[in-house]
Amino acid sequence: MTDTTSTPAAGNQPDERLDRIASLKKIQDSGVTAYADKFKRSHMLAEAKALPMDTIVSVAGRIVFMRNMGKLAFAKLQDFGGNLQVVFKADVFEGFDKALDNLHVGDFIGVKGEMFTTQKGEISVLVKEFTFLSKTIRPLPEKWHGLTDQETAYRKRYLDLISNHETMDRFKFRSQFIHELRNFYAKHGFVELDTPVLQVAASGALAKPFKTHYNALDMDVYMRIAPEIYLKEAIVGGFDKIFEVARVFRNEGMDASHLQEFTMVEHYASYWDYQDNMKFTEEMFVEIVGKLKGSMNITIPNREGELVSVDLTPPWDRKTFRELIIADSGLDIDQYPTTEELKNAIKKLGVEIQDIETLGRGNMIDSLYKKVSRPKLVRPTFLTHHPIDISPLARKNDDNPAVTDRFQLVLNGWEIVNAYSELIDPIDQAERFAKQAEYKEGGDEEAMEKDDEYVEAMEHGMPPMSGWGMGVERVIALLTGQSNLRDVILFPLLKPKKD
Repeated sequence: MTDTTSTPAAGNQPDERLDRIASLKKIQDSGVTAYADKFKRSHMLAEAKALPMDTIVSVAGRIVFMRNMGKLAFAKLQDFGGNLQVVFKADVFEGFDKALDNLHVGDFIGVKGEMFTTQKGEISVLVKEFTFLSKTIRPLPEKWHGLTDQETAYRKRYLDLISNHETMDRFKFRSQFIHELRNFYAKHGFVELDTPVLQVAASGALAKPFKTHYNALDMDVYMRIAPEIYLKEAIVGGFDKIFEVARVFRNEGMDASHLQEFTMVEHYASYWDYQDNMKFTEEMFVEIVGKLKGSMNITIPNREGELVSVDLTPPWDRKTFRELIIADSGLDIDQYPTTEELKNAIKKLGVEIQDIETLGRGNMIDSLYKKVSRPKLVRPTFLTHHPIDISPLARKNDDNPAVTDRFQLVLNGWEIVNAYSELIDPIDQAERFAKQAEYKEGGDEEAMEKDDEYVEAMEHGMPPMSGWGMGVERVIALLTGQSNLRDVILFPLLKPKKD
């Protein structure tokens, strides 16, 4: 067996592929099954590592390192839980040369033997029996230094997972986070529901939808931009506290902090208002982050990708749009009730806002906040009292009908939760849908679709309630120190690569 610790350069990989196919034929010609149906393991590799020495184990995994030293050979196996060295000795393992002659890095094998510690102190398995499980035809990338080309890591995530332990850990963390999220909801009496992905109206958020054609019904439908409408109809039907972990689709621009396909968690609680949801959000993050990270002091990236230490210990700050903008620019938005007055005041202030001439008053306020205030919000902050024309599903504030009972959770410049006291007045809702329809006719592709069926459901009676939504990818990216959402999407969509 040759030394297989080195991997050929990329230009030589087709030659190695042919060599591996030749090895496969040798294996098959010898009567050995190159692609086994199963292997009975006694332990995962990490579990075996913790056993007393001399314990007999049956373990399996992918070979990620090999070295032959004549009558002694070392291989490192890797599985989902970790890795473990296995040692072949010619005087212990019968058929030493024949068994190892056609092995390559990347192959899957199973071994049976006893646990021992090498002279260098590494816990290993001394192989007594060997089973070939699966032959790998293509070599793994770039020796053992990991997959460093980012585009290849996205296109061929399976190689990234094999090569980079931190990538595997990141996606394990994502799974653990969603698991703990579901546990938290169950503990607080929430029921998980599933709602349709294909919908007649693209409602529930301000976003441009994907459109597709439903052949059986011969009609165009939309891929959901949010699960909100159906979840609230379930509340009409009598559900009390509900949530959904939903895949949603928004046909918008792509950058490091936005994707067209992502996972959103939404929940709705009858008889709550947005203040109740703030308390619930604090409890949720404290419990889940504390359990998974072990501390309320975490390091997360800001919008420039710089890592910043943030303390999540409650109580969190609560600020209105008006308060923040006054503090950071000196401009009181309530003194400028019309779009034109506010636009002139912002220009006089010297703040440049893209497309300011086409923005409505609410979007102008939101853009001003993002310029002068959002970058300064490092500690977790509840931003409240959003303008009504950018909150078509939120309840009007009783004291100021120009704003809504809504909040966003902002963390180190990132908006990660959006919630509000729900609008339950069907007449008000119909009027707001009509206003959104005017915006859409005027060319606003992100304006919300009019949804008459939802208004009809509301007319059957809807209890007071508060709803809440969170983008899972953004939270996972923050908690794992990533500045690009693609790094927490297992298989992000990319344009096909042309040869």
